[in-house]
Amino acid sequence: MGRKPTIDRDELARLVAEGRSVQELAAHFGVSTSGVLQAKRAAGLAKPMLDHRAALPWKLARAHVQSGPATNLRNLSAAAQGKPPASDRLNTALRWAQRLVDEGLDVRYDPDAGFSEVPASPAGSHVASVLAAARKALEAS
Repeated sequence: MGRKPTIDRDELARLVAEGRSVQELAAHFGVSTSGVLQAKRAAGLAKPMLDHRAALPWKLARAHVQSGPATNLRNLSAAAQGKPPASDRLNTALRWAQRLVDEGLDVRYDPDAGFSEVPASPAGSHVASVLAAARKALEAS
């Protein structure tokens, strides 16, 4: 069995700075794309992933991951974390959340039925808190 290919960190950093894709890097170094991603993380070259757990605190069924409410909550979460999505996606999420807040509604999630709109709790609305965090970050930028 041959020796595993190695990835030189300096060369990796240079090629990443040039804008090379993960696929191009994998071909260049003779490794899998997974190997490139691992090397980028180890070298501190990977972009940090956004954490949407606060906006989507539920374990979503695969069928609901790309639903409108899930997408809107993720887009608001991204904005709250300083990485807003494209303006059309952000505006859709902001309008959706503002409509719910204005109508005194919130979302509920059921793994079988998916998302539904329900009256907001007197203790507070999940959508309102996610919307407020997004607006705060957008105003600060």
